[in-house]
Amino acid sequence: MAKDKTAELRKGDKVVAATELRRVPAGTPGRILMVAGLQWTRYRVDFDNGVSIGSLDRAHLARPDELPATNGSEPG
Repeated sequence: MAKDKTAELRKGDKVVAATELRRVPAGTPGRILMVAGLQWTRYRVDFDNGVSIGSLDRAHLARPDELPATNGSEPG
């Protein structure tokens, strides 16, 4: 089965935490520092709040354009 290349991230890509991580709230921006792995691609990310985390799966990260757009109002 072929990998979906559009889902892969590269070193230097801007990302945000898609889920709550240890010491990193969901939505925190960061930048990919390192990409490793052959069968399981892992990422090391330097987040804007000063925390750096390694061995992150793609499921924990999103590109800024992959997040749902919010307009600041909640449905009422």
